[in-house]
Amino acid sequence: MIDRRMFAATMAACLLSTPALAAARQTPVRAQVFRSPDCGCCGAWIAHLEAHGFVVDVVMTEDMEAVKDRHGVPASLRSCHTGLIEGYVIEGHVPAADIHSLLEQHPQAGGIAVPGMPVGSPGMEMGDHRDPFDVILWTGSQTRVFSSHQG
Repeated sequence: MIDRRMFAATMAACLLSTPALAAARQTPVRAQVFRSPDCGCCGAWIAHLEAHGFVVDVVMTEDMEAVKDRHGVPASLRSCHTGLIEGYVIEGHVPAADIHSLLEQHPQAGGIAVPGMPVGSPGMEMGDHRDPFDVILWTGSQTRVFSSHQG
């Protein structure tokens, strides 16, 4: 037979093990984001990250290609802004939930990317229209779909 204290402790352990509560218990995740001063969608993506608990340090630069080259972003995966989060490169309009999943799974990889600028991805919201898009995980020249988002 289970007593009240044991039941309460068991329920608390179950509740505190949910991903959302686990993330809330941790210190905020810091991100460094490189962006062009002329790009408005970059600011919208940064706001998306901040709304999902990231603390963002923004670095304005006119030479985004040099940033992407320095951090090994494959040419086929490039977008407008580049983030660095806990040893991973985050390229383009990657949803915050996918970044949290990456950090939880901690795969051996260079990073994740949303190539191009799909309408409806975080920072690219334009009315009700949403394009389907994939988040791509890469390691060197190897790539695979990390997650898919429907339009």
